[in-house]
Order: sequence, then C-alpha cells, then structure tokens
Amino acid sequence: MRAQMMDMPLLVSSIIAHADRSHGDTEIVSRTVEGPIHRYTYGEAHRRSKRLAQALARLGVREGERVGTLAWNGFRHFELYYGVAGMGAVIHTVNPRLFPEQLVFIVNDAEDRYVFFDLTFAPLAEKLAPACKGVKGWVAMTDRAHMPQANLPNLLCYEELIAREDGDYEWPQFDEWTAAGLCYTSGTTGNPKGVLFANRSTILHAYAASLPDVFNCSARSVILPVVPMFHVNAWGIPYFAPLNGAKLVFPGSGLDGKSLYELFEAERVTASAGVPTVWLALLAHMKQNNLRFSTLKSVVVGGSACPPAMIDAFRDGFGVHCKHAWGMTEMSPLGSFCTLKAKHEALPREKKHEVECKQGRTIYGVEMKIVDGEGKELPRDGKAFGDLLVRGPWILKEYFKGAGGSPLREGWFPTGDVATIDPDGYMQITDRSKDVIKSGGEWISSIDLENIAVAHPAIAEAAVIGVRHPKWDERPLVIAVRKPGASVTREDLLGFYQGKVAKWWMPDDVVFVEQLPHTATGKLLKTKLRQDFRDYKLPTA
Repeated sequence: MRAQMMDMPLLVSSIIAHADRSHGDTEIVSRTVEGPIHRYTYGEAHRRSKRLAQALARLGVREGERVGTLAWNGFRHFELYYGVAGMGAVIHTVNPRLFPEQLVFIVNDAEDRYVFFDLTFAPLAEKLAPACKGVKGWVAMTDRAHMPQANLPNLLCYEELIAREDGDYEWPQFDEWTAAGLCYTSGTTGNPKGVLFANRSTILHAYAASLPDVFNCSARSVILPVVPMFHVNAWGIPYFAPLNGAKLVFPGSGLDGKSLYELFEAERVTASAGVPTVWLALLAHMKQNNLRFSTLKSVVVGGSACPPAMIDAFRDGFGVHCKHAWGMTEMSPLGSFCTLKAKHEALPREKKHEVECKQGRTIYGVEMKIVDGEGKELPRDGKAFGDLLVRGPWILKEYFKGAGGSPLREGWFPTGDVATIDPDGYMQITDRSKDVIKSGGEWISSIDLENIAVAHPAIAEAAVIGVRHPKWDERPLVIAVRKPGASVTREDLLGFYQGKVAKWWMPDDVVFVEQLPHTATGKLLKTKLRQDFRDYKLPTA
C-alpha cells in the first residue's frame, strides 16, 4: 500500500527559505577580505541569493551546469551555496590550497562555466585562466570600489551582477536527486576525483548533523566554522545552521589564533569546528596571552585524529568540550561523532577519556563494519581491527564521470581506514591502510604513537612512519617538531614511550624537523615523509 503523504522534494533552497520565514532576523557575521566586519540577516541572505540566481540565469547558466568558487568562509560564498543549487545548477567549491596543476584539472574536469573568487585569490585565478578555456567568465566577489586589476577574460563584479536583479524570483521545484554540489578529493595520489552531492543527500545530512549527539545545533547556537567552505561544504555547517536558525559567524581568511579568539569573543560564539592544526595554534595563543573563553562551549575536531592531549587542554585549561568527528569527502562528510552515553557519566575520568579519544558512534543514516583481508566481517569487540566499510544515503556510489570505476565492495564503500568497533558501537581509527606499520608480521598503529609524542610537553606536532628494516620489514620512526623555545632530545622522547606501549611497538628512532608537510586539507602528508625518509638508516638496522 502506498502512503498518502504530500510529495515534496527535499531541496537545498527550502533551507534558506525556512531560515527567512522562521529566523529572518538572525545574524550572519563575516570578516571580509576587504577588511570590515559585515553583518546581515538570514532574511537578507535569502533575498540576495534569489537575485544571484537571477543573475546566473541572465549569464546563461542552466540546470546541471557547474559554477566554481575560490573563496573563504563569508556571506557571499554562503549566497552562492543557495543561489547556485537553488536554481538547479551545481556549486563546485574549489580548494585553493591544491597545486595549480590540480586546480586546472579540477576546473576543466568539472567543466565550470563561471568561477567566483575572493580578492585573495585574484592572482591564482590569473594563473589558472589561460588553461581553463571552458570558463566563460570570472567573477570577483566584491563591489566596484574594490575590483582587482586582474588580467582575466570577462571579469565581472559580484555586487554589480546582483544589483541588476529585483529578487522577484520563485525557487524552481525539481527532482530531489538533482545534483547540488561538487567537491573533489584532495588527490594525494593521482588526479583528484569528484564527489557529486544531491539535494536529497545534502538535506538528509543536514538533518542528521543537527542531532543532539552530533552538532547539537539550535536557534540558540552561535557557530563559527573554521573548517573551510571549500572543504566538503564546511562539514555541512552552512546547511544545518540555517536549518536550525543558528547564528553564523564566518572568519574569512583570519584563521590565526589571535583573529579567531577575537571573533569568538566579540560574537559570543558557542561552538566551532576545524582541523587539529588550527586548534593547536589557537591553544598556543591562548596560553601565551593568558586568555579565557567567555561563551565557547564545544569544538569539533576532524580531518585528522584529535590528539588526546588536545582534548585535555581544551577541557582542563578552558572548560571547553572537545569532540571527535570522523568522515570523508565521499561521505558528505560526516560518518561518526563521539559523545558519551548515559552509562558513561559515572565512569572515572580516565575511562571517560578512553571513550572520548575514539572517533565515535555512527550518526543515523550511516552503517559501518570492519572486515578482514578476505572481506569477512570482524567482531565488534573493540579489539579486532580491519578495513572500515560504510554505506548510507549520503555516501558516494561512484565518482564524477565514473573516474576510477566503481569503488564499492558488494554495496559498501571502502574508506581506506583501519579501525576497531566496540560493543557500544564506538569506532576508533587505528590507521590509514596505507600508513599502518607492518613489523614482523604484526601491525603497529602510527596514530597511537603520534598521540603519545604530541602528549610530550615539548612537542608541537609529530608524525610516525614505517622505515625499512632488514629483519622486521618495517620499524617506527618518529618525526617531530619542537614547540618554540622548548628543549627535548631523542632520548627524552623515546623514554617518554616507556610503559605506554608494548615493547615491540617502541619507536626505533626520532628525527626533529622545523615543520611537517600537510595536505591541502591540513592532514599530515605521509607520502612526502615516506619519500623523504625512504633511505633512512635506523640505528637498530
């Protein structure tokens, strides 16, 4: 029997329309590239998004065509999220931190018709334009007074485009499976691959991300997304914040500790989200200047494993709850989130901390399992570890244009992570499958060894890789960055591991460096480290 409910498609445009109706006077605050702080409301954002959709139609953008962005987190980028997807086109958020060759490939592979860019990226746009012949025009996201002197074909002004329109526009209704957004993987090996999100998947993801045991978003929240809007849609925040009527605070390009702290305090931010490297810089600024947070209650850490020491630093030093999130571009991106269950509240602090250091439980809509090398499912006992597979309504089925062929294994997406799942459903990443250290037929988790190194008071950041060994195949090498002014020796750091890991897990050596390489999304670039240290001779060899 077929149900008798209304058939209304789940469309991205419905989020901003709802925010206007129910939270029209709630603020969106942006630190602009031009300098000043910009303020307006969801009501104004909705009206400007409609005018943007009109402007795009006047430019000839049709349903299904891609519109690229090279932009920070700000109000104009927010309008593009809704104006582009709302008219039935596809917003393609381009990561400007990728190599120029990758950017040219991405813009051409996506077949972007127009590219909108913040003033910061005008020089980058100039470099890309000659090799991006399919782009009909480049739009500077500013007003006429701040237009750059850039050598770009068909250079247009954002504010002039929307000023020509009257905003008398009704969002079109179309199939909810229509594509809304396109993001490319970071492409550490080979060319990046596109992930095409649907209106339907985006709405479902926004609902799930809002839940109390996930981002716990409400109309009383003030959220500052540090994670960029060019990195998997800022983890869904530009969608679920207006869905719930939360105040949004966009930091623009000011992602240093001082700039973030000032914005947190000035706008009374209650929650934020970003990668570990950003939080390390913020914590350092706070400690150096003896600062406190007056309203911040929680930060979400994703992109890379959150060092346990960071959870302690936020809680003990500043009274802020630091929560793990896990996911990937192919998952829209959220897959799991770490919050405690009621039964954990009575546990001693150390036991609670053990749970908080995991990547968490799946959010509704995501299923996961771990399997061995033959694909056999492994027990959820918190001990067995294997390849992590996922499936769900906002998880990729295939890449844009079929790149790389079907990635699925019997209907499940292989994440490339190695993990455990405990009886309560808490998943913990033990390594990337390509990063796990294979020593004497056994596996050693590089993440666990990195977490211990970072817990040392003199270490700012650390990476652990496997280095070739004539007897054991591979042995762990710690590559560490000292904190400014700190003093720590190889022997000091190796001694710090004593009693914390099994003897055969003990690193064989330590190398200190000025800085570690990172991907465009802030993750440790271990492929570069393995290349740099491929001929390294361990003292035990």
